[in-house]
Formats: sequence, C-alpha cells, structure tokens
Amino acid sequence: MKPIQVGLLGIGTVGRGTFEVLQRNQEEIKRRAGRGIEVTMVADLDVARAQQIVGTHAKVVNDARQVIANPEIDIVVELIGGYGIAKQLVLEAIAAGKHVVTANKALLAVHGTEIFAAAHQKGVMVAFEAAVAGGIPIIKALREGLTANRIQWVAGIINGTTNFILSEMRDKGLAFADVLKEAQALGYAEADPTFDIEGVDAAHKATIMSAIAFGVPVQFDKAHVEGITKLEAQDIRYAEQLGYRIKLLGISKRTQAGIELRVHPCLVPTKRLIANVEGAMNAVMVQADAVGTTLYYGKGAGSEPTASAVIADLVDIARLHTADPLNRVPHLAFQPDAMSSLQILPMDQVVTSYYLRLRVADEAGVLAKVAGIFAQAGISIDAVLQREAGEGESQTDLIILTHDCQEAKMNQALAEMQQLSAVLAPITRIRKEELN
Repeated sequence: MKPIQVGLLGIGTVGRGTFEVLQRNQEEIKRRAGRGIEVTMVADLDVARAQQIVGTHAKVVNDARQVIANPEIDIVVELIGGYGIAKQLVLEAIAAGKHVVTANKALLAVHGTEIFAAAHQKGVMVAFEAAVAGGIPIIKALREGLTANRIQWVAGIINGTTNFILSEMRDKGLAFADVLKEAQALGYAEADPTFDIEGVDAAHKATIMSAIAFGVPVQFDKAHVEGITKLEAQDIRYAEQLGYRIKLLGISKRTQAGIELRVHPCLVPTKRLIANVEGAMNAVMVQADAVGTTLYYGKGAGSEPTASAVIADLVDIARLHTADPLNRVPHLAFQPDAMSSLQILPMDQVVTSYYLRLRVADEAGVLAKVAGIFAQAGISIDAVLQREAGEGESQTDLIILTHDCQEAKMNQALAEMQQLSAVLAPITRIRKEELN
C-alpha cells in the first residue's frame, strides 16, 4: 500500500524530533499503522537548517502554502504555534481536504470550535494529542479509553516550567525570582516566561481537556487563570508543615450548577501521588464513575516526547484515512450534535477550601476576631497554625485552613479581615484541593 505522505509546517524542536523518530522507527511504525508514513515535504523559513535536518528525504520550501497545495500530501502537521498564521494555515489545509495534526494548544483553546466545525464539514480529521502534556497520551485516554465513564473531574500538573520552579522553591527554600532565573539558565523557561508562570499555557491545556471530558465547546475565555508569581517560599514551608505541597493545577470539574474551569496554585495533600510529581514532569488525574481515579504521568515537553504524540496521531489517521467520517472518533469525544450547553461557572460560584496566611500583630484577641468574621460568613475552620513570635518581635503569621465554602463568601470574609487593625499586610489566599 502506498505510504501516507506528510508535510511538516515548521521543523523546530518538535518538528525535528518528529522527523527523526519517524526515520528511526520507520519499520515499527509501519507494522502498527499498516502502511508507511513518510515526511516528504517541509516548510520552514530557515531553508538551509531544514535541509540539513532532512537531507534528501524530503523537499524543503520556505512557503507553507506550497505544502498545502501539493496534491500528494495527505496530512499537514502544524508545528508553528501561536494564534495568527497557524490558524490561517490550518483552516486552508482543512479546506484543501488535508487531515491536520497539531501541537498548538493555544490555537485549539481559543479557535478550536471553528476549526473542528470546518474539519467536520469537510470530513477530515484534526488530531492534537501533542497539544496537552507532551508525550502523555491523555487526549486518547479521555476520548477513547474512558469513553464508558461519566467523568467527574480532571486535575493536572500540565506545565513543566512552573512545576520545576515550585519543586526548586520547596527543595532549596529559594524565592520565586531566583528559581525563575535558574529555570531560564537550564532551558526550562523561555526568555519571556509569561505564558508559563502566569498560568496561561496550563489554561490552554485545561480548556481542551475540559471540552473532551464533559462534551462542551472549548471556552478559554471563561477559564479562571492565576499563575505562581505571587507565591512565597514561606507558604511552601507552611504547607509542608500542614501535610501539603503546592502545585499549579489545571482543574475542570462537573457540578450540578455547571462546569468549573480554573488554573491556580493549590495545596495538595502530600500523600497524593500527584503531589510528588517533581521537576519538569507532568501528571493528570481523572476521576470517573466506573473506573475511579486514574493517573497519567510523564514528560510534558521536549523534542522526542512531543514527537511521540505527533506520530501517534499520524498512525491513527493512517489507520482511519479511508474510513467513513461518521465512524471516526469525534474531535471532542462527543458527537457534534450532542455537545452539552452546560455553562462554565464564574469563579465566585466555585466551592473549594482554602489556605490563608495573615500577618498579624502579636496581641490577644486577634484569632477571636478572625473566627468571628468566619462564623458570620458561615465558613468553617479546619485547622489553625500560629507561629510563635520571636523575642522582640511584635508580629507573627497566622495560618488558617478552612473547610469548603463558596468563593464569593471567602472574598467577602477576606475583605472584612483585611480591614482589621491587627492585620498588617495583604492576606495570602491559596486554594486547597484534597483530590479525593
């Protein structure tokens, strides 16, 4: 059978990995796919570098539209990134009747609804395993492996940069800014790390997982997004004393009121496996009614781990290339006419528990006043930790863990506490997830 012909748009880190793994494991992949898969055309602005990578195995051009226009190309692999030209090229490839594989989580989180609708209308596939958690096959697990289940929640460490920073802060007791510099020096963080450290990258991925888990459209604009820039080393130490670790989690949860979609730092019990995921590794927990809790762990980035996911998509398309489009797995797991209209909840309607750190005057009655505000708001305290003031100190830290309450109630209580004369600094609030 004639090999499937692939055109790569971009041959940077992931593109090179994809080309090299396909070359190295060509026979193994052919045995799995039932036919060969060959990169025969590459588009990259740096033609000389691209030619050096592919040698005589593929034609190199500097215009991506030449790849899309080539009638011999069956699958277009978009590895350019971003929202701009990548969107135009993906839609043009679909219009030309090409299947598309992409690692572009930003593109799908923001424009996925339009892209999937265009692909459905044209009868082609858009595959995106590499867009979430690198080499971990979480998209396939959610779309296919757990298809018998009613999924209740998904929670993941889905950004390796922030997980590396938090691990280093905990291990070395260093401040955020110092560890960020280290992460940049080691290549874990970009020169401009904003998307990572502000939680945007994780929110793109959480948006995609949420859509597949619950059969809702991709709605990145409704996600609540917080990063790790305001975390302090002392909060990581206090969390440890209380039996927790702080992780940046992407969370999506089904509730009676709607779907939660949020990214923010969380206290996670140390005994949970996901709390012990260190360095630049990723992990995703899924809670479902039939199977219970499952955990997916591995490298969330890098040349060959991400290439592994790209090639898995290529193999899927090679197998289903001639199948009736109606018999393929839907892009977002649910049939397009059976998508849910459940709303994404505003953050103030989310129910969770909290860690609070108050810098307070070391005087009698402070805890009583704070407890009184909680009582009025109907918020129950789970635990209190008060650091003994040192000799000559007039202030101390008061640490409070709460039971579950609505975010709106906590916002009101914090506003009242902040007005107390004994509260000497802005209150630190970190949400807590037991992940039972």
